[in-house]
Amino acid sequence: MHAYRTHNCAALRQSDVGETVRLSGWVHKKRDHGGVLFIDLRDHYGITQIVADEDSDALPILEGLKLESVVTIDGEVKARAEATVNANLPTGEIEVFARAATIQSRAEELPMPVAGEQHYPEDIRLKYRFLDLRRETMHRNIMLRAKVIESLRGRMRDQGFTEFQTPILTASSPEGARDFLVPSRMHNGKFYALPQAPQMFKQMLMVSGFDRYFQIAPCFRDEDLRADRSLEFYQLDFEMSFVTQEDVFQALEPVLAGCFEEFADGKSVTPSGSFARIPYAEAMLKYGTDKPDLRNPLVISDVTSHFEKSGFGLFEKIVGGGGRVRVIPAPSTADKSRKFFDDMNNWARGEGFAGLGYVTRKGGEFGGPIAKNHGPERMEELYNELGLGPDDGLFFAAGKESEAAKLAGAARTQVGEQLELIEQDCFKFCWIVDFPMFEYDEEQKRVDFSHNPFSMPQGEMEALETKDPLDILAWQYDIVCNGYELSSGAIRNHRPDIMYKAFEIAGYSQEEVDANFSGMINAFRYGAPPHGGSAPGIDRIVMLLAGEQAIREVIAFPMNQKGEDLMMDAPSAVSAQQLRELGIRIVEPPKAAAAEKTPTGQAGDGA
Repeated sequence: MHAYRTHNCAALRQSDVGETVRLSGWVHKKRDHGGVLFIDLRDHYGITQIVADEDSDALPILEGLKLESVVTIDGEVKARAEATVNANLPTGEIEVFARAATIQSRAEELPMPVAGEQHYPEDIRLKYRFLDLRRETMHRNIMLRAKVIESLRGRMRDQGFTEFQTPILTASSPEGARDFLVPSRMHNGKFYALPQAPQMFKQMLMVSGFDRYFQIAPCFRDEDLRADRSLEFYQLDFEMSFVTQEDVFQALEPVLAGCFEEFADGKSVTPSGSFARIPYAEAMLKYGTDKPDLRNPLVISDVTSHFEKSGFGLFEKIVGGGGRVRVIPAPSTADKSRKFFDDMNNWARGEGFAGLGYVTRKGGEFGGPIAKNHGPERMEELYNELGLGPDDGLFFAAGKESEAAKLAGAARTQVGEQLELIEQDCFKFCWIVDFPMFEYDEEQKRVDFSHNPFSMPQGEMEALETKDPLDILAWQYDIVCNGYELSSGAIRNHRPDIMYKAFEIAGYSQEEVDANFSGMINAFRYGAPPHGGSAPGIDRIVMLLAGEQAIREVIAFPMNQKGEDLMMDAPSAVSAQQLRELGIRIVEPPKAAAAEKTPTGQAGDGA
């Protein structure tokens, strides 16, 4: 017999009754029924009920064990009485009568429970992550993550992609987020950087003559954290040669749609080939964001023209000053009290906006200050244009275009949630396309890159030489699912002449480009194929599939929102000897750091 087990804790069935078996695992639960002890024994695979009574030599050993102690049980498989069968367990028709027990490891009093799914403070969960991972939901989430990665790998290989590995220690790059720097002992005063993304290297692989690359790539960005962002994350990074934007879409859609269908657990998924293509300008108008949640049926409209001349003086003044008026419908709200609309206005103020105007309508009668001052005839004209009915309300976001769009987008989500309009049990994908290549930086008073400086401009050199920079679009795209950006991607700018011109428009000299991106620009001088790719974030994919709200729930050993690993006590101080070997001295940070002129584009694809 094996030293620890003949079966795992999910394996035994009715057909095993009468067999002598050996099981090992953790004491999950104990129930003492006065001379009869029941233990739920748990391992990676599942749970088996163990029984010991006064006739068993195992009883005195098991009675003294605390929960989560590790034990080996020798015993006989017996059928449960019909009334005690547990239909929720695969092993629920049997139990094991313990003949002998060997303690492998005693557990101390637990700082947090393992059995059950009760809420527990995050700092305790992260400090004792090894206990947290024993809990059913966390254990299932991490196994889901492993299966998703396995599925993505297989689907990429089936599409003809080859997995390559790229360096973890690389050079610091001036664009994108802040680098994590690694000091070099062999080259005092110099530093490596952890890659924000394998962007440069995957493009170099295309220049090197490989055709379809992918990897499950670790990435590191020293940036402020939030629920769907981590300092260290993984992405499905890929690149393709001799492709158009549509070729990239056709390669990625079946991978994502297929993976989501595999693990959707009955939820519907946008089929491959049916992902909507939404231009950036349209997304900002209709949804107020470039990460639209298409489960929400509400669509924002621009009604600025209706308030160029209006009895509602505030909107007329905003429009006269170049502002915009955006509206969000609130369908079938005739039964809502005025408090519902006032609460929405208060919500907007709580989010830092000046307020959210509204019009009520019941049985065709308009209500509220906007309707009163704008007039019933003009309101009727507005409602007819929007296709709204006699019992539909309307919310208004007014101000500078960017501010109006931001408020309208947030209000669209809030109204959808409050009215329970957001479709459940589905995953809706879309592509956001046609991003602007450049934007005007109000603070710096100059044109700068709006997103990724290494994207190919639509129209290439001719567009750069003849168009207003703010009218130039890029071959750049994001993929979005249920309001989460899964990744950015682009058809790359593979020509040095076009790259120099694009950077010149943003205020950078050829010398600066050569200094900051020497590896890439040198490679492009020796023959580079047209290429493009993307990099969907693994953490966000698994978070969506698991139905979680934070990626920390699908990462085995995450940091907290302060960037601390509470379990391993990182970051931590290092010894004076280590600092001397590296030629480093710790100094107090300056009170104010001068801003450096660097491109504002992303460090690479990914979410």
